[in-house]
Amino acid sequence: MKRDDIELLFEDEEDVKISQESSKEMINQQNEEFIKDPSSGDIFIEKKDIDIDRLLNKFEEETKEYEDIPEVQVSDNEIKEEIGKKASKDKKMKLWQKIVVILICLGLICGAGVSFLLYGPYPNFRNWLITTAMTTMSHKYLATWFYDNETINKVMQDNYVKESNEETDLNAISFVDYSHSKVMYKNKYEKEILTHEEGDTYKLININEDGMRGYLVAIYDASKVKVATASNMNNSGEMLTTIAKKNNAVVAMNASGFFDPGYVGNGGKPHGAVIKNGKLVSNLARSNVSGGIIGFTNDNKLIMGKMSADEALAKGVRDAIEFGPFLVVNGEPSFIKGNGGWGTAPRSAIGQRQDGIVLFLVMDGRDYAHGIDGVGMVELTEIMMRYGAYNAANLDGGTSCGLVINGELTNKPVNGSGKKVTRAIPNAWIVTE
Repeated sequence: MKRDDIELLFEDEEDVKISQESSKEMINQQNEEFIKDPSSGDIFIEKKDIDIDRLLNKFEEETKEYEDIPEVQVSDNEIKEEIGKKASKDKKMKLWQKIVVILICLGLICGAGVSFLLYGPYPNFRNWLITTAMTTMSHKYLATWFYDNETINKVMQDNYVKESNEETDLNAISFVDYSHSKVMYKNKYEKEILTHEEGDTYKLININEDGMRGYLVAIYDASKVKVATASNMNNSGEMLTTIAKKNNAVVAMNASGFFDPGYVGNGGKPHGAVIKNGKLVSNLARSNVSGGIIGFTNDNKLIMGKMSADEALAKGVRDAIEFGPFLVVNGEPSFIKGNGGWGTAPRSAIGQRQDGIVLFLVMDGRDYAHGIDGVGMVELTEIMMRYGAYNAANLDGGTSCGLVINGELTNKPVNGSGKKVTRAIPNAWIVTE
């Protein structure tokens, strides 16, 4: 600030002179120093010799650099915009803090819920998880991750299928021709089976109730039901659609289970015996799933029994595979404790009514997005008996389950991720024209 600028602060020259004199007097007073005489104790004032003009000149030099700085003009809109940006930033920070807190809370709640399901006092979920996992080929870890061997063994012992020791009574099967007689239906399920066009080889029945989804096929001529194999069975399997196409099948369904060494996924080595056109075409180790021979005799009757391949051939078996468990024997269901030890999954089964009509059953599962979990041995048995099966047996399940009608995959096999998948299998039950 210059002296001329200082003068503008006052209205007249007299005020300026007074102000200047007052400033000099204040500076003089500030430069007075009180001195005490150490010998006499007297106090006197000593003035410092200070050049006032020099101080004012110094002040002018120090403030000169600020004179050229332009005045910053800030509008109200800019101020509001800055305030808005800060408020928005603060709001976003608070939102993220809330999201983090919510995620942490959800994680804690989910963790507590999973722990309760896995180890809580109610065993249903634990039984379902263990039995479902332990009957798969490659997902047993879903049980062994969470439970020790003692717990797993106890659950499996409390959930099992006890089969009948009887062999199927072939004399109880009597083929009936309904085309020339008036039929009195016992229930709606029998009506579904028996209502069809004359000359039909089969009828497809849609099952969609009680959270279950699948298909039942009624085959009216048992002589057309046969075993078909992959071209290179015992080494590699084929897709069900391929097997059906190569054999000109109008209907095809997966059949026996299989070994998959190292889980290579080729589905080539079937469990137990495979008989095709009266010849033994494979006889590897049996699976640990109870059951036994499941096949058709030369007079087209479904036979099920715990017999060797040679014994089956001696009884006149023309086509057969080996699997299980048996679900219905001579009209009586197997005793099933708990869920049967198989959990829930996609399932396949084969059966025959007393009137000779053959039943193929394929149930979907693991489609959790649509609430379709699958079925266990209890539900599989109930469905087969509902449609009049006199004898019935479980076939391979999981992603092996498939039903092909006229070359097209009809069911919706999925894995746990919801993806529609099938896999190579060693053999199939087919129906030819």
